[in-house]
This record gives sequence, structure tokens and C-alpha cells, in this order.
Amino acid sequence: MTAIEQTEAARPRGTRLPRRARRNQLLGAAQEVFVAQGYHAAAMDDIAERAGVSKPVLYQHFPGKLDLYLALLDQHCENLLQAVRAALASTTDNKLRVGATMDAYFGYVEDDGGAFRLVFESDLTNEPAVRERVDKVTLECAEAICEVIAEDTGLSKSESMLLASGLGGLSQVVARYWLHSDGGVPREKAVQLLTSLAWRGIAGFPLHGAEGH
Repeated sequence: MTAIEQTEAARPRGTRLPRRARRNQLLGAAQEVFVAQGYHAAAMDDIAERAGVSKPVLYQHFPGKLDLYLALLDQHCENLLQAVRAALASTTDNKLRVGATMDAYFGYVEDDGGAFRLVFESDLTNEPAVRERVDKVTLECAEAICEVIAEDTGLSKSESMLLASGLGGLSQVVARYWLHSDGGVPREKAVQLLTSLAWRGIAGFPLHGAEGH
């Protein structure tokens, strides 16, 4: 059960939940409010109301609005990183790897909860703690891709990291564009097109130790 589903299940006031379940419920409510209103417009009152709890209960778990936002950001940055790592590990066929990685970003932005907005479209990027987390997950995703590129091509770490950053950036920017567009291109087709574009470039680097491509 997702955090938002737990929010729906536990909405009535007065329901006593185990601490972990209550925390997840509050995170689900906060996600709904932050995604809908943005950080600056959201209020702890709104989040408590959405969760169906009193403000003192909310403050028992999170001392302030920023603490709540950062907890959500940590959760969803980790979700993205795990999705990218799973995609890279899903096959040893490099073209399929590229497609799986692209699809991981598309799946992440398409999630009904809109969590990607907290990571890639936050109105709080001038806050150092937020910027640090966003930069960290961007770097870690690139490092995961870099490891595969370096192993398969024999390129240096610096060269592989440059390519990996390009692939990661391409994936998330195009996935977000696709989500905000008029929906004229189905997800499967969009991923296929983007994979073809990326593969034409990355396939130009021969497999390490192979005589030909």
C-alpha cells in the first residue's frame, strides 16, 4: 500500500495507528498537498486536515514543514534511484538496457502521485538541503549508468560519466515534456523513439574487447 493509499484508508479523525503507519499516512497527505499547491503555498494546517489529524499529531512526527518535505524528497529520490538500478540490471542486452532505463524515467514521472514534481519541479530549489538531495540523486543515477558504460566500452570513468549524465538528463527532460504534452504519443511509442535516438549514439562505442560492434 502506497503512502497516499494509506492516507485514504486512514482519513477519519481519531483513528489510532502504529507510529510507522501514521508517519506513512502523514507523508501521503503531505505529498498530495505539496504536489497540488507547491511548498510555499502549502500549510501544515492543510496537511493535517488532509490527513484527518490534529496539528499536534503532525508535529509529533515532523517538527516543521521543511522536515516533512525533506522526508518526502528522500523517499522519492530513493525510489527513482532504485528504478534506474533495476532497469540497468534487468538485462545484459545493452539496447534493451537503454530502453529499460528510459522507461524507468517515464514510469517515474507518470506515477499518479506526482512525486516527480517534488524532485524535478520543486519551488524550493533555492533551499540548500533540497538542492543537495536533487543533485545527489542525479549524480547517483548517472553513476549507475556510468558503471555499465565504462564496463562495456572501456571508456575512462570521466568519459563514461559524461555520457551517463547525458543519457540521464535526456531521459528525465523528455519524460517530463511527454507528460505535460497533449498525450499525442503513447508512452510505449515515446520510449521507443527516445531509445532509438539514444541508442544511435551510444552504439557508436564498440563493446570493450570486441573486434567489431
